[in-house]
Formats: sequence, structure tokens, C-alpha cells
Amino acid sequence: SLIRHCQRGWSFFRAERNEYLDILPASQRVDDKWYMGTADAVTQNIDIVDSYDVDYILILAGDHVYKMDYELMIRQHVDTGADVTVGCLSVPRAEASAFGVMHVDASDRITSFLEKPKDPPASPEDPNMALASMGIYVFSWPFLRALLLEDAENPNSSHDFGNDLIPHIVKNGKAIAHRFTDSCVRSAPGAPAYWRDAGTIDAYWKANVDLTDFTPELDLWDRNWPIWTYSEALPPAKFIHDEENRRGSAVSSLVSGGCIISGTEVRNSVLFSQVHTNSYAVLDNVVALPNVVVGRSARLNKVVVDRGVKIPQGLVVGEDPVEDARWFRVTEGGITLITQTMLDKRDASL
Repeated sequence: SLIRHCQRGWSFFRAERNEYLDILPASQRVDDKWYMGTADAVTQNIDIVDSYDVDYILILAGDHVYKMDYELMIRQHVDTGADVTVGCLSVPRAEASAFGVMHVDASDRITSFLEKPKDPPASPEDPNMALASMGIYVFSWPFLRALLLEDAENPNSSHDFGNDLIPHIVKNGKAIAHRFTDSCVRSAPGAPAYWRDAGTIDAYWKANVDLTDFTPELDLWDRNWPIWTYSEALPPAKFIHDEENRRGSAVSSLVSGGCIISGTEVRNSVLFSQVHTNSYAVLDNVVALPNVVVGRSARLNKVVVDRGVKIPQGLVVGEDPVEDARWFRVTEGGITLITQTMLDKRDASL
């Protein structure tokens, strides 16, 4: 579904303008190994990158949510003559162990880099903050190409940018930090720089529910900097029933095309396309992926519902964490993930 999404959502590229979208999933094209790390994913496609005849290469992570003008970061890389430029932002030190953490000098040259340290070093500007890598890199391609081939021959390497290549360049080359605040696209003048790592269930839920805020930090409505995606031609969302305790409504929520909210109370939730809910159900802080069906009188709170799940009538999730954990995945942050496989196992046990 991810490949289909990219192909359809970004199909406006024009080959005659030297614009392409090539998707290169792990395919054992080079040898019998799958991608062994983030750097190895590039190494296995060196010949394809070579065919583009590029001077610079921009490496991005696929599980982050933000708006950024990459041109500004690339320009800094070229102007400073760096071997690598690393996108960075300040994060609370208590959260920094999930990231690569760096120190920089007065010219923003990176002087040290630790990948996911247990005791993250504090930023000199603020002892409660740390300067974290965003997993965004600009490399000079000839430099990176040679380094990838060298890394591929190292049996002690995990073939990962954060673990292996970036620390090596910091010690032996020129690594420059690029401040995200210099190139982020803000929702309004003076608004905070919005960036989220959506690589966990908790973070994925939070990134979606953030959009229900009165003024979300990530502006989906900005026509000057739109977020491109594929959107199927669907009818508008429909809300039916207007009776006491059976009113189809959605407050502080995003409801996508093709949804039918039938006598359901929806609050602070994000409903993807073609979600159908039935009477007397209550959805609070729910992220429901496409084609979910919610049965009558179900109550869901702080839940992520996987694509195509059929929530049975009367199911209650989010009120008893012990009971929820018997059947579903409950995260440390208190978010419950529901898949159809989990529901089927539950039904078979009852």
C-alpha cells in the first residue's frame, strides 16, 4: 500500500523535466541479502544513483512528520563545503536517548556524535535540552559513494548512517549541523517548528490527534505549502440521526471522504476514508484507518484501529487497561492498537 500511495500521490513528476519517482524496495537484486541497515539500502542501489549523475544526495527518514524547505539545507551544505550536513533540532534531554545526539562548535561544525545514548549529553545552551539528529542528511555523492563501499567491506559495521557513517565522518571529515528552525515551514509567523517521529504507535497516534487541535502546529490547510497525497474520489462524509443519545456528530475531529457517522458521537478523533460507525457508539481520541466499521454501542478511547477492522457491537476499549491488554496491544503511553487478527483471536477465546 505504501508503494501504491507514493506512485499515485506523486504521479505529477515529468520525465522530460528530469523529474522521477523510482521506488527501490529490498529485492535481493545485488546478492542474496536484504537491506542490512539504512546505509546498506543506499549501497545496494549505488549503480542506480550513479545513473542519475548527481553531485549531491539527500537522505530522508520515512517515518517523520514535518514541513521543511530542503533547498536551504542543501545550499548550506554546498556553501560550507561539508562532507555531510545533518539536520538537527533541540529536544528535551529526557527524550534524547531515542535519537543521535551531537555537540557543535560556534560554526555549527559537529564535534561529537552519539547514536541513541543512554545518558544523552546536554546542550551547552540549555542543560535540559539536547541537540538531536533528525535522520536527515545531505552528502556530496562522490564522498558518500566511496564511504559506502568502504563500509560495506567492514565486518564490524551495522551499515547504518547513525551508528556507523556519521560518527566516522565527525572524526575524519567535515560534518556540519543544519538547524531545523532555519528551514522549517511554520503554520504561522512565530509558530513553533513542528517535527514528529511517528515510528512508534504512541507517536503515530499523537501525530494524528495533534491535527484535531484548535490551531494545529502542522497546517494541512496551507495552500502555499500543500502536503501531496493520493485521494480517491469519494463522496463527502455523511452524518445521520439527530435524536437524544443517538446523534451523528463529530467535534474537534477530522472525518474523511466516504465516512458515514450514523448516530455516533465522535470527539478528538481522526477517521480515514470510508469509516462507517453505527448508532450509540462513542469514539474519543481514536485514529481509525480506512474501511473500519464500528458496531453499535461500542466505546473506544485512545485507540488506533487498523485498516478494515470490524469493531463488534458493544466492544469497550480504553476504560480497563488490564482487560484491554488481554486481547490487544497496549503501549506504555496507554494507546491501544486493535487489528482484525487480535479481534479474531479474542472472539475465538470467548
